[in-house]
Amino acid sequence: MHGTAPVPHKEIEVKLELAPATLLTLKKIPLFQTIKTTPKRASQVSVYFDTDNHKLRQKGLMLRVRREGRRYTQTIKSTTNSGLFQRDEWETQIAGREPDLNQANGTVPGLLSKKLRRRLKPLFETRVRRTVYPVVDDERAIALAVDRGTIDTGTRSQRLCEIEIELERGTPAMLFDVAREITLALPARLAVKSKSERGYEIIDGEQELPVKAAPVDLPAGASTLDAFQMIGLACLKQVINNEAALIKGDPEGVHQMRVGLRRLRAAMSLFAVLLRDPQTEAIKSELKWLAGELGPAREFEVLVNRVVAPMERRGRRWRGMPLLSQEFAERRDVALTCARAAVQSVRFRVLTVDIAAWLQAGLWTNPQDDLVQDQGNLPIEMFAFKALARRWRKVRRRGRVLGRLDARSRHKLRIQTKKLRYAAEFFATVFTTKRAVKRRKQFLSALECLQDGLGDLNDISVHEKRIAEMGIRRQRTNPSRVFAAGLLTGREDARMEAAMMATTDAYADLVKVKPFWR
Repeated sequence: MHGTAPVPHKEIEVKLELAPATLLTLKKIPLFQTIKTTPKRASQVSVYFDTDNHKLRQKGLMLRVRREGRRYTQTIKSTTNSGLFQRDEWETQIAGREPDLNQANGTVPGLLSKKLRRRLKPLFETRVRRTVYPVVDDERAIALAVDRGTIDTGTRSQRLCEIEIELERGTPAMLFDVAREITLALPARLAVKSKSERGYEIIDGEQELPVKAAPVDLPAGASTLDAFQMIGLACLKQVINNEAALIKGDPEGVHQMRVGLRRLRAAMSLFAVLLRDPQTEAIKSELKWLAGELGPAREFEVLVNRVVAPMERRGRRWRGMPLLSQEFAERRDVALTCARAAVQSVRFRVLTVDIAAWLQAGLWTNPQDDLVQDQGNLPIEMFAFKALARRWRKVRRRGRVLGRLDARSRHKLRIQTKKLRYAAEFFATVFTTKRAVKRRKQFLSALECLQDGLGDLNDISVHEKRIAEMGIRRQRTNPSRVFAAGLLTGREDARMEAAMMATTDAYADLVKVKPFWR
């Protein structure tokens, strides 16, 4: 089959993951009770193609051939620069089960190289039983599809159960309204991984592993408003992608979810000029709640591993140390249990949907204030230059008197340093000359050293506070335990001077580096 290139369209959809057993109560939701049309059912087999080294995935592309009955549909999707819920998609009918890349002429540059064609092979497939419920009224037309099946690589497989909510007519906000209603009624979770992403994870054995922040590829000339939306969605994806690791009890999952939260809150601070509405304030409040639920788990994990465990190994004969070590481990486990409960709660599930709705279709995306609108329309290059310069001034102003700052003021400097680092990472693709790239690497390296030093100083303060919270003063009947606690505190006190010197040196090295945005 040959013809003109398929016409791309924007696919706008929201996905929710849930356990198959919960589908039994799906029809009890008021939304489903209003559906009078008979649902459509179909079986779909989709085969995903790529090279052994996942060249298409590296290019931000997905290639799939789906069979439904005797009909074969070839789909190419772009997974870059189009958000989590809106993607460029090219679809065309083909004759059989093998890709027909002649039908993709003119879609994506470089897709049709002869070398790539030769190396393409099926990597995995999904077998899905799909039931589509039409949600139609005067204002909207939404296809609500329930998918049950498996993702199979040939050697490993994983069950699949999700709800896809796809917009056919109406506003994006309507999609999230439906998602929120389902999330409130069922233990459904916002999904930010496509079926293809999950297939690659199975191949690589990366399910339920902690996920670090992914680079944000801001296109040249993007508006400031669009840039914040892309950055915010990338941060949300990191938060959600660490749910499984955190729920499994992986401490690194807690850490990486907190990093995602901090990056999102830093981005909101960085782009504050665009975010002046009640929705934003509500989101800020909920993010603060979640950060508070996760914080103790991370703090106790660091305290146990970096302070208590080394001291216990060194002082096994010290009376009181084993008991104190056990109590800290118990506190850590309790804090981790609380973090897991927070992430498994309805409040968290609804929060992720609300953040997604706010980023995709919140009030801030359509400002009524002309000045805010003008700021949002600025090219990101102009905004990034001013934002980085402003953050850099704040770090330098506090850093000059670093040696005289108390713990609280050092913590504020640490926060400013983090915001500057995140901003430098967010805007990595904005300044792309050879000189800028070289300077950015030097700047980030020096900035990370300062951040590590300030983090160490903050850890010392937090550790001393946590040791005091153990109620040492009430343990007068157990002097050996008090002695062990004193050893822990003394160890941290002894580190203070060296940590301060290292941090001061790191600041001195940083100010020698030329800013990469100039």
